[in-house]
Amino acid sequence: MLDAVTITVSVAALLLAAWCGFATFRDQPTKDWHFIGMAVVTVLALVQTVIGVVKLAAGEKPHDGTVIFVAYLVGAACTIPAAAFMSLTERTRWGSAIVAAGGVILAVLEVRLFDIWGGISA
Repeated sequence: MLDAVTITVSVAALLLAAWCGFATFRDQPTKDWHFIGMAVVTVLALVQTVIGVVKLAAGEKPHDGTVIFVAYLVGAACTIPAAAFMSLTERTRWGSAIVAAGGVILAVLEVRLFDIWGGISA
């Protein structure tokens, strides 16, 4: 898949995690600015999903199987919206912690997506 998109989504997710982790440290719930950041990361993950589906439709195949690749794509696209929803229900510092954890989870999913697609060719 596109390495640049995977790296972009991973870096954006880790930046969101750091930002919300700092809010947790400062004992603050998620604010409107955090939700804007979550929207940006979600859009990046959706762009990655579209690119992945287009590549699959063009006939390219992931190294570890199409079904698991699509499952990880959908999971990556849903991670931050799920964290955002949970942070809305928890309007304390733990809401920010949930989003920080979601950002880390998304970054890990991105590494796994990279591996499933074929990883680094030797």
